[in-house]
Amino acid sequence: MASDKRTAPHLEIKALDKTGEFEGYGSTFGGEPDAYGDVIAPGAYSESLEEHKSKGTMPKLFWQHNPDEPIGKWLDANEDDHGLLMHGRLNMDVQRGREAYALLKAGDIDGLSIGYRIKSYSVDTESGIWTLEKLDLREVSVVSLGANENAVVQSVKAAKAAHDLTERLKAGDRLTEREFETWLKGLGFSNSQAERAARLHLKGQGEPANAADESVAFLRALAG
Repeated sequence: MASDKRTAPHLEIKALDKTGEFEGYGSTFGGEPDAYGDVIAPGAYSESLEEHKSKGTMPKLFWQHNPDEPIGKWLDANEDDHGLLMHGRLNMDVQRGREAYALLKAGDIDGLSIGYRIKSYSVDTESGIWTLEKLDLREVSVVSLGANENAVVQSVKAAKAAHDLTERLKAGDRLTEREFETWLKGLGFSNSQAERAARLHLKGQGEPANAADESVAFLRALAG
């Protein structure tokens, strides 16, 4: 089971021209862990980029990770020794695309941040550092560090909690109602959807033990 995650912004826009085409790093490899304790390993995107290439697709280009606000499209994506290098074009026919262009040109914002799903990772039990080894790249957004930082932190925390709960589920553990809600929120369910699902599948009807067994079976089916 994978959950959507986002990185903290990387302030490495390399070029921007008057047509709206620009280039920058969506993330960088190795080095010190980011603010959320993650390190992205070289080669983490290679499989996902090959899949995009074979399908004729590209990751989406959003404003602030908001899928309701596409601001253009990515034209090319490659890994080099430094990180994930993206080449894209802002859509100058839409207001948000023009706004993004103006802000980037003025240097008011200069960050890119990736949205992805974890396919393979390892965790250092002593330091708590996550090394992300294989990622499914979904989107790369133009972001502002200050306005988006808290949302990014919360998203990452929710994703990590969902991963931990998924591992417990695979091991046969039963989740509490609160843990079940947290798990579903990490998968993108709204608060109300998660609460309704918890009431339905954890409280259930009939004997509590039977309801609990049914809830575990339900979660296992979702987790594949």
